Amino acid sequence: MIGGFVCGLLLVLGVIVHFAGGASPIGPAAAAVGGPFHLEDEDGKPFSDTDMKGRPFLVFFGFTHCPDVCPTTLFDISEVMRRLGKDADRAGALFITVDPERDTPDKIKDYLASFDPHLHGLTGDPTAVAAAIKAYRVYAKKVPLKDGDYTMDHTAVVYLMDKDGHFVAPFNLKRSPEAAAAELRRYL
Repeated sequence: MIGGFVCGLLLVLGVIVHFAGGASPIGPAAAAVGGPFHLEDEDGKPFSDTDMKGRPFLVFFGFTHCPDVCPTTLFDISEVMRRLGKDADRAGALFITVDPERDTPDKIKDYLASFDPHLHGLTGDPTAVAAAIKAYRVYAKKVPLKDGDYTMDHTAVVYLMDKDGHFVAPFNLKRSPEAAAAELRRYL
């Protein structure tokens, strides 16, 4: 009975793909991830998607007040960049804030001092940051705390982008840094 169900499901999916012109059902959604952005880096200088053209790069959205997920992810990205060795100069990694209210260029520069120097931190005015968040289909929401402060809920995906700035896939950091570096090296 289960075998018949699986065969039927595969047949239905095959028909959908056939009538969709052979395109993957997730293809258009994947193509819609990423895009132009105009922010500023940790030195307060303008930085846009065109600054990454010609090299593959990783993108992670987070914030400097994040207690665990962000520093852990940035550490993992740093380990991948270190394993790339000299090839790290031909790749890139971006940390884009979801909290432009607190994450000034100086704050991001201090925060990133603990991580690999190939990792660029980006911020900007709330409108520019919101546009980058939207382009990458990131969820980000300010969450008030009892003491009047706030934290941020946000998507914790690392995006792999190719040399042309097109989304390839979510980048898996749940493996050895050597294996992750080997995958990133494939896009150099």
